[in-house]
Amino acid sequence: MFLTITTTGTPERPATDLGYLLHKHPDKAQAFSTSYGTAHVLYPEAEAQRCTAALLLEVDAVALVRRGKGKGRGGAPDAALAQYVNDRPYAASSLLAVALSSVFSSAMKGVCNARPELPGQTRPLRVEVPALPARGGPDLVRKLFEPLGWTVTAEPVALDSEFPEWGDSRYVSLVLESDALALAEALRHLYVLLPVLDDAKHYWVAPDEVDKLLRVGEGWLPGHPEQRLITSRYLSRRWSLTRQATERLELVRLAETDDSEVEEIDNAVEAETEAEEKPTPLAVQRREAIVTELRKSKAARVLDLGCGQGQLVQTLLKDPAFTEIVGVDVSMRALTIASRRLKLDRMGERQAARVQLFQGSLAYTDVRLKGYDAAVLSEVIEHLDLPRLPALEYAVFGSARPRTVLVTTPNVEYNVRWESLPAGHVRHGDHRFEWTRAEFRAWAGAVAERHGYGVEFVAVGPDDPEVGPPTQMAVFTMTTPKEAKAA
Repeated sequence: MFLTITTTGTPERPATDLGYLLHKHPDKAQAFSTSYGTAHVLYPEAEAQRCTAALLLEVDAVALVRRGKGKGRGGAPDAALAQYVNDRPYAASSLLAVALSSVFSSAMKGVCNARPELPGQTRPLRVEVPALPARGGPDLVRKLFEPLGWTVTAEPVALDSEFPEWGDSRYVSLVLESDALALAEALRHLYVLLPVLDDAKHYWVAPDEVDKLLRVGEGWLPGHPEQRLITSRYLSRRWSLTRQATERLELVRLAETDDSEVEEIDNAVEAETEAEEKPTPLAVQRREAIVTELRKSKAARVLDLGCGQGQLVQTLLKDPAFTEIVGVDVSMRALTIASRRLKLDRMGERQAARVQLFQGSLAYTDVRLKGYDAAVLSEVIEHLDLPRLPALEYAVFGSARPRTVLVTTPNVEYNVRWESLPAGHVRHGDHRFEWTRAEFRAWAGAVAERHGYGVEFVAVGPDDPEVGPPTQMAVFTMTTPKEAKAA
């Protein structure tokens, strides 16, 4: 990881004042131990006319995994290889932001005991970051830095220069230039916006991160046009923390508008008589919609195909109307987590008789799936490659043939309403496709016609008049009398 800060000067205000501001002597190369590696500070050039300070961070990947216990940036517990083979040593991320804060802490606070007049002075600055992960691309980089007075050059980095047809990676080579900016302000911008662009942090985001964000963002964040996105990403999209930060930033903005203190504005607001209701997560709304349709169909014996970690199975067990619930998944790890979630080893005998979990692939027919009233495929089909969908279709509708089948999948048209989702991206890294409402209806209609089912469609989540709901659900009901009787 590499970052340089360059300034120019005159004989009266030499560029080498940068050494005083950073508290690092230009004639020395210094090394600092951090929690995740070694940070080096050196000066490739140090003249009165031009001075450049470089921060080089050598990441200890093993120490990072040990401290993070496999979590955080690129560290899914079952992705053992990704813990050691990743972009951490090269791409500017929250690791570099933390190194900036620890190595240049006095400079970021605007403190210089040797030359107290320097921190308040503005100066020409040029910041270069050769490899910066930017989820949102060069356009988002410009939206974040240009309102702060920077001239931005963000060049996309090709996936492979030998194969230009592969296109660009998610990384950019960044150059920021400003004719007059205080160094402390520049460092605070970088500290917040580097992890925001990466959209990941290597450490757990605790409640004290709100105070940290407001402290470092003082003077520029309350009025930033992308304040919501910055706050949400910096706090790792933790809803409660984001809301808390947004409310406090709004108080700051109001205080500045009224030329008063934040405390005065805060005291003028009456305490709410009722706590504001937290929005129901989409996953919960999806399970509620599924349970509603299962009750309508009077299903008693239900298959949860692609049950994952067992959230739907757990919900169904709470309703005695469902006398037999079977969870099926191809992942043994998911089934193990589901078993722990359901506490199968401690479940009473009568309750345990209602539930089964077993491994199986929906790409193959399975006699164990026959004879059930209903089957649910919740957020499953989009994880399959399109050429494998016919195999799943036959295994469920042609072979197992439950009386009712519920299928939910994301509505790609709604993605434009996700503020934090870059254009053209799917909602989950493992999604092989996401369909429009018309595409989903066409597929469901063809499946129903081929296998003797009728199909209706249900909106899940807020139904936007322009782009529809976030999740779309198809309710298949067997219509062939002979087949229905046999089932």
